[in-house]
Amino acid sequence: MIVKPICAALGAVLLAGCVNVGIGGGKAPEQLLTLTSSASVATGTMREGRLDNALAVAVPAVPRHLDVARVPVQTGGNSLAYLADAFWVEKPASLFQRVLVETIRAGGSRMVVTGGELEYAARTQLDGELLAMDYDAASSRVVVRFDAVLRQPDGTIRQRRFESEVTGVLPTASAVAPALNRAANEVAAQVAQWVG
Repeated sequence: MIVKPICAALGAVLLAGCVNVGIGGGKAPEQLLTLTSSASVATGTMREGRLDNALAVAVPAVPRHLDVARVPVQTGGNSLAYLADAFWVEKPASLFQRVLVETIRAGGSRMVVTGGELEYAARTQLDGELLAMDYDAASSRVVVRFDAVLRQPDGTIRQRRFESEVTGVLPTASAVAPALNRAANEVAAQVAQWVG
């Protein structure tokens, strides 16, 4: 029968199209970058508590230049570019939130919730804005900067800026990615200590 070879050929063409389509419809990148937490909760760890004592960690807001799956490069003055061949697996705000959540969970006994109804019901809320997760070409460094806002059950709002930088970083995806991961983990550790 002729139908099977045609279906098989059509399937191969469609699959090839999916594999080759990259960011913006171009060629797929050779690798995608991600952030991983250097702190982790042991398998089998269990926490329980009341929702009114839980901490909700929201996905941070970001400026427009970070609302993409690319690594921004500060090229001097008011100029901005994106690092060649460096694509995040998803947007930086979501990646940073996951590192933050895992770091806070690993650092203490606080119950941390994200997403869905639990996030909105928790009386303590950690929010903020991820201002930078950039590479600075002039100084060969990466910078991660987060303005945290902590809303407490009694109505008190605390605000604090956290920042970490790694210097001596070459302008390549293979050098910038681990440096950004390190800086993001340092900021997450600072925030975890602050929220308790």
